[in-house]
Amino acid sequence: MQKFIINENDAGQRVDKYITKKFPSMPQSVLYKGIRKKDIKINGKRCEISTRLNVGDEIALYINDEFLEQKKKTNKDIYNITPVLTILYEDDNILLLDKAPGISVHPDETTEAENTLITHIQAYLYLKGEYDPKLEGTFAPSLCNRIDKNTGGIVIAAKNAMALREINKKIKDREITKKYLCIVHGTPRPKERTMTAYHIKNTKQNRAYIFDEPQDGARKIATKYKVLKSKGGLSLVEVELLTGRTHQIRAHFAYIGHPLAGDTKYGTNEMNKNLPYKYQALYSYKIKFDFEKPSPLNYLKNKEFTVTEVPFAKDFK
Repeated sequence: MQKFIINENDAGQRVDKYITKKFPSMPQSVLYKGIRKKDIKINGKRCEISTRLNVGDEIALYINDEFLEQKKKTNKDIYNITPVLTILYEDDNILLLDKAPGISVHPDETTEAENTLITHIQAYLYLKGEYDPKLEGTFAPSLCNRIDKNTGGIVIAAKNAMALREINKKIKDREITKKYLCIVHGTPRPKERTMTAYHIKNTKQNRAYIFDEPQDGARKIATKYKVLKSKGGLSLVEVELLTGRTHQIRAHFAYIGHPLAGDTKYGTNEMNKNLPYKYQALYSYKIKFDFEKPSPLNYLKNKEFTVTEVPFAKDFK
């Protein structure tokens, strides 16, 4: 038997969702039977699957210990590293980070946790006393948007569950505008337009394919761009993603014959061999909170944040 007190970050969830997150090895059949048989109680009383949790609620689980193995809350690295972050903005709810190219946002099969952006964020908040995994139920500070390892730029991190829900909703509702700078081969024509096409992601190849016409499994994409300056066979381009698909900018510009400088996945080694770019020249450099609907984060409405020193942009000054 185990008991837990619900804190602010876990409040608002359905009881079944909370328990599933906290005990991922618990079979759903055991969970629902526990609720039905009153082996799972809230404040000493019977609950329903749909019962919403409130701050201060006590959950008691009279379940065999074999099903009560808790989800790993965080990796040990947050206690052992000195965080290195470039912070553009911070308040009680969110962080805006300027991620350098070459840094992974999350651990994967090739990247240790201690070398990822999310671990450094959690370590930073732990040292500030704003996050302690031992005091949390199912929440950990999280990223609201991701960019590729070799792409640089602005990433939003949520410090609490409310902020995570709100920012994710605003992204989904297209109330946050993100703009990128990139360098492409050649000069796209016309110099300003909105391109549309159809996008398919091949997960095994970690690659996107673009088509003019609808295809089975394809999603429509829209990419708005403006050529800012051209020289030496290259162009500096500002891009706004009207949809957000895997490698959308890289694949879409390659499809129209203007792959990004330094991008050997969608361009070629031959095109890039004499260029100084170690990674694809792509940077998420500007973000604006275009909130339309009411939100606890309304203080961010109409605020805009910009990375003023994009490394490769200096080549066009």
